Amino acid sequence: MQPGGGEDKLLAAVETVQKHCGPRPFDFGLVLGSGLGDIAACVESGVSWGYREFSCFPPLTVAGHACRLTAGSFHGRRVLVFQGRYHMYQGLTAWQTTLPVRLAHALGCRRMLLTNAVGGIHSELVPGRFMFIADHLNLQGDNPLRGMGGNPFIDLSDLYATELFPRLRADVQPSGIMLQKGVLAAVVGPSYETPAEVRALKQLGADAVSMSLVPEAIMARYLGMGVVGLSFVSNRAAGLSGMRLCHEDVLTVGRSATDDLSVMIESLCRLWFDSGSKTK
Repeated sequence: MQPGGGEDKLLAAVETVQKHCGPRPFDFGLVLGSGLGDIAACVESGVSWGYREFSCFPPLTVAGHACRLTAGSFHGRRVLVFQGRYHMYQGLTAWQTTLPVRLAHALGCRRMLLTNAVGGIHSELVPGRFMFIADHLNLQGDNPLRGMGGNPFIDLSDLYATELFPRLRADVQPSGIMLQKGVLAAVVGPSYETPAEVRALKQLGADAVSMSLVPEAIMARYLGMGVVGLSFVSNRAAGLSGMRLCHEDVLTVGRSATDDLSVMIESLCRLWFDSGSKTK
């Protein structure tokens, strides 16, 4: 049994999407992070709903998240694009923030591509670059599987589909896209980290820091889905650049990444689906 219930509301959302898009399972789900929502415009034959049209979505919003679900096709694959996500700093539990993943799974998705904006800690992760998530540090003080039935004791040692990284990096390099593999640290927020905290995160092995994505990745693995995480470096982490951190700046820089992110998603679709890569 899932904590908090709400299965009837989730099933109602599934029925609405299937009514407009048919019962055929979707190929993958895509969650777009802060400032990255413009990629939804690349979806072909898209049908779109505001999150508020579905009672299963929490009634909360964050600047830079349009809070819309678009169903359509992207380079020949049926895709669900979640234009905005939920965060624990909004007063939600880790389980509540995973609603997009749970809905995508209910609509047949067996792969999740999770994106977010991060602060770069590693010296090479400067604004404008992307990080392929190889592993994470969950420092948010909660786990989306807390209270879950079944077997919540899942192995996360190979959570992210890192076998795709070498081919993806080689595939996008001719487009001038700088892609690096690294470890993501997830903290609660909403305040940015202090310079002392960033130094501690570096000592723990983090290459970048954010306030999102990790609960979604854990839930996707629990549901048997393949997971790829792509982080866009919107700023250097606190104390590493001498500049004050500002959410509006994060959104502005994120919007500049639309073209590069589109190239990577196109490449990832081809590699992920045509190479027989694992989904678990």
